[in-house]
Amino acid sequence: MTDVANEFGVPTYLYFTSSAAALGLMFDLQAKHDDEDFDVTELKDSELEVSLPSYANPVPAKVLPSVLFDKDGGCNTFIGLARKYRGMKGILVNTFEELERYAMESFLRSNANIPLVFPVGPILNLKNSTNDGKADGIMTWLDDQPESSVVFLCFGSMGSFNEEQVKEIAVALEKSGQRFLWSLRRPPSKDKLMGLPKDYENYEDVLPEGFLERTSGVGKVIGWAPQTAVLSHPSVGGFVSHCGWNSTLESIWCGVPVAAWPLYAEQQLNAFKLVVELGLAAEIKIDYRSNMRPGSNEKEVIVSAAEIESGIRRLISDGEMRKKVKETKEKSRFAVSEGGSSHASIGRFIDHVIVNE
Repeated sequence: MTDVANEFGVPTYLYFTSSAAALGLMFDLQAKHDDEDFDVTELKDSELEVSLPSYANPVPAKVLPSVLFDKDGGCNTFIGLARKYRGMKGILVNTFEELERYAMESFLRSNANIPLVFPVGPILNLKNSTNDGKADGIMTWLDDQPESSVVFLCFGSMGSFNEEQVKEIAVALEKSGQRFLWSLRRPPSKDKLMGLPKDYENYEDVLPEGFLERTSGVGKVIGWAPQTAVLSHPSVGGFVSHCGWNSTLESIWCGVPVAAWPLYAEQQLNAFKLVVELGLAAEIKIDYRSNMRPGSNEKEVIVSAAEIESGIRRLISDGEMRKKVKETKEKSRFAVSEGGSSHASIGRFIDHVIVNE
């Protein structure tokens, strides 16, 4: 589309749906590849850390996106996209200045050819879909729980675990004694490319024997979940999340702290940002990677019940983290209101379009 726009003399703008820091990573790795012949695929399975201009702390290679270690084309596609991005008149990013000040300032510090970056978020879909009435029972159950007492476990539209991992999660929840709402989905067939999880017909087929009975007073296991409605509910006090960028912004908007358990794509980077850079999340395992390749025989890493329980306990008990999350919630809401940073950034974007018309 950029080539077509250029042919007709139309200015091109990009809407980038992940973080400003991830955008900075793309530009930096592309520059290193083109100017210094740097091969990021050599960092696969490395314990090294890399300095990236858009991150305040050195970034462990083990939290870089898996696509960067794909010598068969994935890395080249990633680098090629960054080259295309440099040809834009400007880039709108779903973030806000107060959340990613360091990353935004890194674009100004750079001497490289980076287009203007406009932070215009958080842009969220806050409409609560009832999904044929399935949400009603969930919200009724939440209404009966004490304020900030429930940990919500949900791993996005593509997030699921094998039976062994599900049992570890169940053991962790039971041992923690924590109230919970768990969105548990059945994994797709390993033979399908980009297959989506589905709801279980019977949770007892995958959960430890007697788990549902033993936890019936404190927990609820569900399939599909109305995520924004749940996060907005006053009884929810923590979110065990895959750290997709939309989910990250939703948790901040709702003021709910996160226990980070990323699965794929750039989620490990998002988890690193939340835990290490911003102090808005507890760690379960920020370098975890779900094996989603069709036909792969690689054995899945199993996160132990002890690790999961520890992350959940920190999620609930860390008062300083909870305070930071509440403060960031207020900043996120002011950013998109009149006079806020993202509101002003949208104004600058409109002015830029008019000038380049």
